[in-house]
Amino acid sequence: MRLRHRWWAFGSVALVVAGFLYAVVFAGPAQAAANTVVSLTFDDTNADQLPAEQTMKSLGLTGTFFTVSGWIGQPGYLTQANLQQIAADGNEIGGHTVTHPDLVNLVPAESTRQICDGRVALMNMGFKVTSFAYPFASEDPATEALVKQCGFNSARGLGDIAAPDPASATLPVAETIPPANPYDTAAPDEVDSTWTLQSLENEVTHAQAGGGGWVQLTFHHIAVGTDPTLTITPTLFTQFATWLAQQKAAGTVAVKTVDQVIGGAQQPAVQGPAVPPPPPPGTNMIQNPSLETLVNTIPQCWAAGGYGTNTPTFTVVSPGHTGAVAEQLTLSGYASGDAKLLPALDLGGCSPTGTPGHTYQLKAWYKSTAATQFELYYRIGNGFWQYWTASPLVGATASWTQTTWTTPPLPSGASGISWGLNIQTNGTITTDDYEMYDVG
Repeated sequence: MRLRHRWWAFGSVALVVAGFLYAVVFAGPAQAAANTVVSLTFDDTNADQLPAEQTMKSLGLTGTFFTVSGWIGQPGYLTQANLQQIAADGNEIGGHTVTHPDLVNLVPAESTRQICDGRVALMNMGFKVTSFAYPFASEDPATEALVKQCGFNSARGLGDIAAPDPASATLPVAETIPPANPYDTAAPDEVDSTWTLQSLENEVTHAQAGGGGWVQLTFHHIAVGTDPTLTITPTLFTQFATWLAQQKAAGTVAVKTVDQVIGGAQQPAVQGPAVPPPPPPGTNMIQNPSLETLVNTIPQCWAAGGYGTNTPTFTVVSPGHTGAVAEQLTLSGYASGDAKLLPALDLGGCSPTGTPGHTYQLKAWYKSTAATQFELYYRIGNGFWQYWTASPLVGATASWTQTTWTTPPLPSGASGISWGLNIQTNGTITTDDYEMYDVG
């Protein structure tokens, strides 16, 4: 697996922008087919993508909206009606899993469930679903095989095409058409707040100068006042979309959805495996509780979570409280929010299955330079995770110490639980040997 830019498991809620700046539809005489193709892609189902789509519509442009099925209709995200309008405008609706986990960190059954069931949910809403994008651009050959097995015709990565980051300067300027591997199509790093109009235009003009090919641009938030990392302003997006429409009208570039580039018929829906039942009473409900099974620097079935303005660094340290390893989280540049390690926010392959009304005893060993607390989330509906509660703080400790806490009753409608020990200031926390028990 190649490592690309990766972002938080939890993010700030999108701020919907009510309009766009201006719109001009460009039309021109028939031209020979352009040898540079641009695909405008949008990840994560953010509600502030809707005004951007309307801007595209006014300019005669279409794109691909990679949709997290469990987030549809939740606060800050696109509704099913929004997506139906987006599709009616000629755009493509693609798959982006059910809950947006790092697929490589999951057990295979859960990865399959995430990929397949996200596609099934979208198809059940009436969408043609042939294209996929890996959450966090995290994939490996086994994950590629699952995407194909679930019926997708292609899957987009990130970070394999030259971008504004100088470290990418030696990479190709475009993906080939057709791609050498349709289940890991190359794209630049996602567009973020450091990109300018010149940055965006350069992705196109550099591909043209290099002989053409396919450029997939990946947007998250088109807004003001949201996640500062993965946001560009509506003004910048409109400026670039207007310029791109001019290039399209001049016949120097084609703008297509991912499906239009890849081609192929829609494959039948493939349902993922059922969620396993909870373990018997008295059994530890945490998967990989001693963190011994690793995927890079994060244990299998676990995820790096957090929010706010801070810089977390996760590392594996030896020895652990028991076993060979523990997980160390160092937080720097703290201004707000927190960070923590917690079971993957999935459909139940890694996160414990919960029963509404039940309480749960949580245990974990830690040592830290700052106070910590259990911070809890629960899953509702078709896979949306939301904040639940937090325990009282416990103090910093230089030696291994076990902390324990019993939760309040799990709210009605909840079906899963995830939790971790957080850190809310510059410092370090090391954790190991997690336990969770249903106490009725």
